[in-house]
Amino acid sequence: MFQLGKTIVSEDIIEKDFLCNLSACKGACCIDGEAGAPLEESESHILKEIYPIVKSYLRKEGIDAIENQGVFVKTSDGELETPLINGADCAYVIFDDKNTAMCAIEEAYNQGEIDWKKPVSCHLYPVRVQEYTEFAAVNYHQWEICDDACALGKELQVPVYKFVKEALVRKFGEDWYSELEKIAQKIKK
Repeated sequence: MFQLGKTIVSEDIIEKDFLCNLSACKGACCIDGEAGAPLEESESHILKEIYPIVKSYLRKEGIDAIENQGVFVKTSDGELETPLINGADCAYVIFDDKNTAMCAIEEAYNQGEIDWKKPVSCHLYPVRVQEYTEFAAVNYHQWEICDDACALGKELQVPVYKFVKEALVRKFGEDWYSELEKIAQKIKK
């Protein structure tokens, strides 16, 4: 672990390799698990605003889940998350013609209909950020459904922090990421 500004960062994001391999996993991270995608408070307001546009991209099951639970849910410990369809798929999941899970929010973004890509927690994955009062912990989350992504990342030598560069810049800024790169160069020596 090392400190970077107001973050405590796991060296795993530098030392581990990762490159999403959607052809192998079919987007399992969006349909497996026991909880929705973590949301920041500001993102709950964005979801309310963009839902009428994103709705046209959703499956009927997703629309039903959102209209019954809301565009986001609050957990028993007060955390915000995307709603789930029957406790499984994220309500915002859609599927392409190869049955690969995709994000309806990101699809609306890619089509130029909205200017918000998707929740930052999804964009950052496999990096997870836990906010505390004085700092944020930045960690690598290893999940067996991503074993193919780890293998592909290792084969192509793509460290986690490079794979999620755009998301890390989105979350922490260009200066933070530049400092991370300098630290990574020292660690890799």
